[in-house]
Amino acid sequence: MPETTAAPELRRVMGPGLLLLFIVGDILGTGIYALTGNVANEVGGAVWLPFLLAFVVATITAFSYLELVTKYPRAAGAALYTHKAFGIQFLTYMVTFTVMASGITSASTAARAFAANFAEAFELDFTGGIGITLVALGFILVVALVNMRGVSESVKTNVVLTIVELSGLLIIVFIGMWALGFGNGDFSRVVDIETGDRSVFTAVVAGTALAFFAMVGFEDSVNMAEECKNPTRIFPKVLLGGLCITALIYVLVSVTAVALVPPDLLGAGETPLLRVVEAGAPAFPLGIFAFITMFAVANTALINMLMASRLLYGISHEGVVPAVLGKVHRTRHTPHVAIAFTTLLAIGLITFVGEIPELGGTTALLLLMVFAIVNVVVLVLRRDRVDHKHFRAPTVLPLMGAATCLFLASPFVDRPGTQYRIAGVLLGIGALLWLVTWVAARRGRLTHRTFDPAEDPEN
Repeated sequence: MPETTAAPELRRVMGPGLLLLFIVGDILGTGIYALTGNVANEVGGAVWLPFLLAFVVATITAFSYLELVTKYPRAAGAALYTHKAFGIQFLTYMVTFTVMASGITSASTAARAFAANFAEAFELDFTGGIGITLVALGFILVVALVNMRGVSESVKTNVVLTIVELSGLLIIVFIGMWALGFGNGDFSRVVDIETGDRSVFTAVVAGTALAFFAMVGFEDSVNMAEECKNPTRIFPKVLLGGLCITALIYVLVSVTAVALVPPDLLGAGETPLLRVVEAGAPAFPLGIFAFITMFAVANTALINMLMASRLLYGISHEGVVPAVLGKVHRTRHTPHVAIAFTTLLAIGLITFVGEIPELGGTTALLLLMVFAIVNVVVLVLRRDRVDHKHFRAPTVLPLMGAATCLFLASPFVDRPGTQYRIAGVLLGIGALLWLVTWVAARRGRLTHRTFDPAEDPEN
């Protein structure tokens, strides 16, 4: 009788240290480097307040993710949880598409930001934007190769980029402490709330909705569950620890920034932290900070592409997308088909779409909708028992999480209508792709592998 060869599986290489760096690196990303000035435009000197409130909202939802990832430690994240709770393939698909699209779009934008910083660091004159596009395409292909090489190589690269990323923010904090120690700043500005014609509540809520984009990223880690060592045990402390670390960094950086640079100047350009370096340490070589920013956005792209490919790999086992997307390379143990597919989508966005002005807000909007669903799902799945111990969130937190996420996604937070239009177009594309997949499946052109819920998730 011929010997049966088992299908290759993902390799468990991530312990608590690598997982923590993955989470911290994913949350930090480009958000804090670009959003500080925009938040200052909303609330004035109290820039730290929206970041702190965004941390609270993100942490409430993180409790729901913790219950679900320790209960079902598999790839696919929110899509898997939605599928288990409702069993409606269209809803599952749309959640999958929303999360994946937000990751790929963010990675594509990060690639273009990398190219722009590359040009600035090397003082290159790219005319017409063609040079920026070519560098961005080259960069996203390098990210794909690192991702294809293996998760171990990917997370090790993430470690290096996260350290560089953290060093840039620590430079800001140390420069601020040095300058303020010599009386070169004004700490009184950090409690000033300037709202213009709006109420304080409206301004702070609008700033929180914007700052929330800087806190997303923690949800990506659940898609790495099948590549973590003992995910049920390590996830709670590591995820909550990562959120606390990033929140502390955000508060320190925002307080330092507004103490050294007046809010109106901080929000005047696209490089707010560079203005802080100029104000606090005029002799500091600014070219170094351009390189640090370049590596920061590189980390965002790497982690988002890593997440998107694992998401497709995981959900292919649920019979929602073609099973070919769940294939694993026999030697590298990576989802090579999913990596190739997500990379092609990123190439298309970089080449034909470019930068979308409201991308950050739209990404936050889409993820807030997903987070609201996850907070409902965790309560629905309380009736589903599993045979291993897992984290359990206090019931009040998912209720609060669903309400706050829906509120921040609503027009009541003074969100620009452009963001809703972009989100509508993206969801429309997702619905069209679902229809094509469904028709092909009905005609027998697609083959799906049925997921067995009795399968041991730890094996």
